Amino acid sequence: MEKDLTIKELQDKIKNIKHKHKTSEQYMLKLMEEVGELAEVVRKNKRMEKGESIKGTIEEELNDVLYYVVCIANFYDIDLEESIYLKEEINCIKHNRKNMFE
Repeated sequence: MEKDLTIKELQDKIKNIKHKHKTSEQYMLKLMEEVGELAEVVRKNKRMEKGESIKGTIEEELNDVLYYVVCIANFYDIDLEESIYLKEEINCIKHNRKNMFE
């Protein structure tokens, strides 16, 4: 396995893939499709067992959802790591709690 992967590294790696989708709407539709597939495997509690294929599992569908979230962020040139920190500040105020990154 490779070293720990940051969100920034994932965004950069996905930027280098030739995609057939050219609009944000196409990426959004793919994301919605993958969320539906994730819902199905979660309902069926299909987990990847040690030594078995990831195909048709919660692990696979979570990866697909993450992939299309990153594609949408890249389409709009959004730094997801920065967004996570900014949103955490808002959540701390909203929920009156300590920042999880401090």
